[in-house]
Order: sequence, then structure tokens, then C-alpha cells
Amino acid sequence: MPSYRFDDPEIAAVYRAIYERRDMRHFLPAPVDPEALARLLGAAHAAPSVGMMQPWRFVRITAPGLRRDIHALVEAERLATARALGEREDEFMRLKVEGILECGELLVVGLMAGREAHVFGRRTLPEMDVASVAAAIQNLWLAARAEGLGVGWVSLFEPDRLAALLGMPPGSRPLAILCVGHVAEFYERPMLEACGWASRRPLSELVAENAWPEERAASGEPGSS
Repeated sequence: MPSYRFDDPEIAAVYRAIYERRDMRHFLPAPVDPEALARLLGAAHAAPSVGMMQPWRFVRITAPGLRRDIHALVEAERLATARALGEREDEFMRLKVEGILECGELLVVGLMAGREAHVFGRRTLPEMDVASVAAAIQNLWLAARAEGLGVGWVSLFEPDRLAALLGMPPGSRPLAILCVGHVAEFYERPMLEACGWASRRPLSELVAENAWPEERAASGEPGSS
């Protein structure tokens, strides 16, 4: 039987990228090498997608004014989110939730229009287009970690307002603002865990055999990592 296994150092590098990936919020204001950015986007585009529909679209934000406008959208949602959290409002407001004005590259990732024409794999699970875009983002994230670049996924924005800013066609939808760039250091632990916002649940609570895992009460809000 042929072996398609990677060499041990190559395997170790894959797992290192997975376990050392972090949702970064602190960036250095240094440019990202264009060739490195192209490699990251190529990694994203190599992701699997339902029915090979490739629903992802990437918008690189290079206009300073547009970057500031996007930051303003995020700030508005940050304040709305804080109010919605009730007793955790002050705690949330102490968190740094984005690095839009500091990062070397800013990308908006969205879903293409016309997705209803793609039935393969989506007839009963139409949200698989979102899953496909998430897979592309994860590819980019892991490739960035291997390149020594940080990525922060920002989801605090009102989708229609961001779509209008970018001139997105009807039926398309923004899913993520990605801050990409150099960092002084990578967090040793997920930032929200280090700040006491939430912690990663044990894998044993989330895996079962032949039936749904027994649900256990989880304290706090689920956190990004």
C-alpha cells in the first residue's frame, strides 16, 4: 500500500500552525510583502467548497478613507454589542476587539451573489456556502501563521452597511473583516481566555459516539480563539 504520509517535520509544522494560530488584535504598522499576501490568498482559494461553487470573494482595502469608514462601522457595532451584553458591558468595553487602523493589510471576505443557482450540496443545507467561505478563511489564517503574520477576524459590523460601502451587488453578503499583518508577538493563549472572558471547553465534552454529546452548562460567552 502506498504511503501518502508527510515527513515527520512537515506533519509537525502543520500541527504547529493549527495550535499556534491566534485571533490577533495587536499589529505593527508595517506593510505586508505583496508576494506573501498573494500566497495567503492562493491558500484561501485552495479551500474546499460545496459543489465546487467557490463562493468566496475578497476585497483588499487600500484607500485610507475607506479603512476609516469600516473602522467607524465596527466601532458602532462594538458599542451596540456592549449594550446588549448587559452586566458584562464594562468587561467587554475593556477588550481590544480589532486592529483595523493598525494592521498592514485589511481584507473583507464575502459571499458571492447568485448562490441560489448552486444546488449541489445545498438543497437541504444552503448554509454550506458560509461553511465554504469559513474554510477559505481558515486556510488563509493557517498560512499566515506559517508566514509569521497575524490575522484577526472581525465580525462586529452591520452587513448591509458594509456591503453598501463596498458597492456589493444585491444577493452578496460580507462575512468577515480580516486584519492581516506583522505582530510584535503571538499570544501564548487565546486573548479572550487570557483576559478571562471565556475558556476553551474540553474536547471530551464535545465528542460522543452514536448519539449527541450530553450538554453541560458552560459559563460565560463562547469566545473567539
